[in-house]
Amino acid sequence: MKNNKPAELHGKSVEDLEAMLLAERAGLFQTRRDLVFRKVQDTAALKIRRHNIARIMTVLNTKKRETK
Repeated sequence: MKNNKPAELHGKSVEDLEAMLLAERAGLFQTRRDLVFRKVQDTAALKIRRHNIARIMTVLNTKKRETK
């Protein structure tokens, strides 16, 4: 898992960003579930996923505002 760079996100379409957002949210849910069941020890993955979701949402909202 890696951090999404804002410059990379600005080059994507709204549909791509929405798909990425759904994937990151599903990944966050999976990571939280695995943490509860003690399947994963990497707690930093939660922080990375939350930050990625925030970055994607920021770029997505900016693009949606520009089109109005």
